[in-house]
Amino acid sequence: MTAAPEVDLVIPVHGGWDFVRSCIRAALAQTVPAHVIVVDDLSPDDTADRISAEFPDVTLLRNEVNLGFARTCNVGMAAGDGRLVMLVNSDVVLEPDAVAAALGALPDDPAPHVGSAATLLLAPDGTVDSYGIVADVTGAGFVRFHGAELSKADAEHPPVLGPYGAVAVYRRAALDEVGLFDTNIFMYGEELDLAFRLRAAGWSCVAMPEPSGMHLGGASAGKESARQRRLSGFARGYLLRKYGVLRSRWGLRALLVEAIVTGARLVLRRDAVSLVGRWEGWRRGALAQRVTLPLDAVDSSIDLRLSLRMRGERYWAARD
Repeated sequence: MTAAPEVDLVIPVHGGWDFVRSCIRAALAQTVPAHVIVVDDLSPDDTADRISAEFPDVTLLRNEVNLGFARTCNVGMAAGDGRLVMLVNSDVVLEPDAVAAALGALPDDPAPHVGSAATLLLAPDGTVDSYGIVADVTGAGFVRFHGAELSKADAEHPPVLGPYGAVAVYRRAALDEVGLFDTNIFMYGEELDLAFRLRAAGWSCVAMPEPSGMHLGGASAGKESARQRRLSGFARGYLLRKYGVLRSRWGLRALLVEAIVTGARLVLRRDAVSLVGRWEGWRRGALAQRVTLPLDAVDSSIDLRLSLRMRGERYWAARD
């Protein structure tokens, strides 16, 4: 008998058949087979029916209501039992050896206590789309090396906190210990929160050295759309309250940065969406169990000035 796949490859879907088809084709063409689980989050089109017709070998789950990215990923992760979980955005095309590389990064040996792996993803123009995430002392997360030339991508510096959500690899044993994504978050920021919880429980992250795929980006909420800005703002407000950042020694710094970021959008773009999202997230944060930001998870070298620079689109491209 053929051994069951060690990797559950989970693909959350919300419409967009053209890129969904490319994503699933690449998932099924891996050099090491994975259990491909597709979760349709009540697509506004016939994407789910097309998946069922063209890809009978995948496990297709259909949400009866629109649950959002975080909850939909949780549905897919709970449906599998593989040693590793590999979350793949539906607008990502994996390299054929991506699953094999994940298995190599997280071998069947829990002794090092490595709970996740950050993948190196490329943008369509060949630059780096993402290489995991890093966070400052206020809990603000940043995508490592976004927009930089591939030659600049460094696996160790700055130290990687956790995987970026477009393609994230987790050890199921680690997820069993700390739980899945926070269901108060609809989309954006869920992988940052999970990275904090994993680190607080003693699980570290490694960065995979070779590119794992290409990320189109912005397919779910629209790149820099109002919806994306609102959901990103929500996650920031929610995590500020969940982790008690404003009550910490870095509370004033966090308030100053948020005032600068949202104030600049209000003045320069007359855009209040990010501010509204933060307020909504802050209110939702009242429902969250209070936890302390793990100090060993943040990069204390990111000072106030640098944290503002890192929010710029060209930061990683211009970084020496």
